[in-house]
Amino acid sequence: MANRIFQSLIHQMRDAVGRTLGVIDETGTIIACSELSKIGEVFSSAVDVFSDNESHIINGYTFCNFGTHSQNDYAVFVEGTDETAARFASVCCVSLDNLKQYYEEKYDRANFIKNVILDNILPGDIYLKSRELRFNTDVSRAVLLVRVVDHNDVSVYYAVQNLFPDKNKDFIINISETDIVIVKEVRSNTDSKDLEKLARSISDSLSTELYTHVIIGIGTIVEGIKDIARSSKEAQIALEVGKVFDTEKTIVSYDNLGIARLIYQLPTTLCEMFLKEVFKKGSIDSLDHETLFTIQRFFENNLNVSETSRKLFVHRNTLVYRLEKIKKLTGLDLREFDDAIIFKVALMVKKYLDAKPVKY
Repeated sequence: MANRIFQSLIHQMRDAVGRTLGVIDETGTIIACSELSKIGEVFSSAVDVFSDNESHIINGYTFCNFGTHSQNDYAVFVEGTDETAARFASVCCVSLDNLKQYYEEKYDRANFIKNVILDNILPGDIYLKSRELRFNTDVSRAVLLVRVVDHNDVSVYYAVQNLFPDKNKDFIINISETDIVIVKEVRSNTDSKDLEKLARSISDSLSTELYTHVIIGIGTIVEGIKDIARSSKEAQIALEVGKVFDTEKTIVSYDNLGIARLIYQLPTTLCEMFLKEVFKKGSIDSLDHETLFTIQRFFENNLNVSETSRKLFVHRNTLVYRLEKIKKLTGLDLREFDDAIIFKVALMVKKYLDAKPVKY
């Protein structure tokens, strides 16, 4: 594509300059020229042209290079060794460099994916743009959101990039100072456990190489390009819900959020109303830390009194006494399955209201 856009501009500038001019790549090959017969010829002294940022005079031509900040990829050559040739070469460099940056931004796949994720492109334009970029639409993809917890610098982004070297299949996008999005192409038989293993390997690599602590949210696997935005939002929600309901987890999958996802989507007024209806006899705030800890262990042991008492190192009758106390305070008998479910949901709703998470 660079050859075509360079040739178009060189052709337009030919009459204004009145001299032979063109562009070579880093191998010295002429990729665009006002004299079409010269395209494909090679300058044997191209190494000297790209050795620094200065202009060079070789074989009766003035050369001026341009490209990225870290490396100059192309050079303009203009016939002549006088000051006018140098000025023409400099002007051509500025024009071609700006044109190159414009087309790279316009036709860059990573930039296209970023616009899809951030909803900066109309739904009707997504498929038109994907065809223009020859973007593969017949594959499955999933979005992983890497959030840096302690500190972040550009090295984290580059470290993540190095973990996914195939730039045509996987896209690494910097969304904010703390968030890096990975759009990963996956096989059709990939499931959430496979994505969790991948997330764990990313987390371990960043921890080992950069001593950086991250948490990773995983969206669902999607088929269409338009649904990449949905998978990205799911990854964001996974992190927010995990921050509320399971603060110890560093890898959170949207598929495994369970009832927490439902509670997260409820209006706060409805949640407050639910708590008032459940705890008519007394506020949930009346339960002390020891009681709440006992309840948590009781749920973890599937409402089994004997097993819970053994894990808590207390007598069975002591646990029964505590459960009776809870029943008097709340009117809910946790030994009854229906009451236990109501209480479990109520605890999660209370935790949700206390956290006041930011919704997407």
